[in-house]
Amino acid sequence: MSLRAEIFEQPAVLARLHERQGETVAEVAHAVRREGVGYVYLAARGSSDHAGVYALYAWGALLGLPVALAAPSLFSVYSRPPRLRGSLVVGISQSGQSPDIVAVLLEASRQGVPTLAITNDPGSPLAAAARFVIETCAGSEAAVAATKTYTAQLMAIAMLAAALADDPRFDGELGRVPGWVEETLELDPAVEAIAERYRFMDQCVVLGRGFDYATAREWSLKLKELTYVGAEPYSPSDFRHGPVAIVESGFPVLATVARGPVLSGVRELLETLVTERGAELLAISNDEAVLALASRPLPLPASLPEWLCPLVSIVPAQLFCYHLARAKGHDTERPRGLTKVTRTV
Repeated sequence: MSLRAEIFEQPAVLARLHERQGETVAEVAHAVRREGVGYVYLAARGSSDHAGVYALYAWGALLGLPVALAAPSLFSVYSRPPRLRGSLVVGISQSGQSPDIVAVLLEASRQGVPTLAITNDPGSPLAAAARFVIETCAGSEAAVAATKTYTAQLMAIAMLAAALADDPRFDGELGRVPGWVEETLELDPAVEAIAERYRFMDQCVVLGRGFDYATAREWSLKLKELTYVGAEPYSPSDFRHGPVAIVESGFPVLATVARGPVLSGVRELLETLVTERGAELLAISNDEAVLALASRPLPLPASLPEWLCPLVSIVPAQLFCYHLARAKGHDTERPRGLTKVTRTV
């Protein structure tokens, strides 16, 4: 199956995951309440690490649950693991094969704290090391660049947030995600035309704040993996602290912006970059004012809530990276120097 086919498979994957893993998610939520979990300690690498950034906001903003992103080398290289009492330790990995992520869960089990694996392979070492396993139900992902496994990880995180919040509104919104992704995939012809405009781009910045920061980071990674563009992700707040100096006339700024509490500040920055610095803005958003600022706008469904935006906004970003790689003449199925499974220690 090709990368493009896997991008288009995402609505079915998300619907399947939502249908099949509800009982497991409810079991994890029950354990979190029963054991008085005070925070989450989360270990991941690559795209899965960006899913962890989404958890930082989803579990933090919706549940008030602090999330700490692990330094796996403390476990696998330095042999100096932190004390994990009171936590839920979560490992996220498409393959479940990375020894350093497995080491975090094994140590957590040794310390007697509950562990959760979010993985596409329930027979993997990571799954074997965990007390609970949420299988992402994405099926085989042949392309090296992760697409459907990434959005499935986001869905698993969102499902757990909804289960712990115990708010029927959240679960109802989750049920609409496959439809929103399906609608967004209709942008494909427009994205292909836009990508052609950027075929000679060799550097850019990718902006996203709050929930959108996960998408900014994943979009940047996909640009590096597939198009070999020097793409740097920033929260707009961090971007103001120095990096903004690189923007000049024609400089490509890519942004993902959802309607929500951070919108006004991000919109103000983008307006400054476009009107005062002459930046060329490509924006993925459901805010009309942001889309009007962009020379290349990609609209998201108007009814999409901020907390679920990363599950949908990454889709046009994936399409953009796919089409840009093709426009540049690169092999989208075999990015140079990469393999599907990366085992870090």
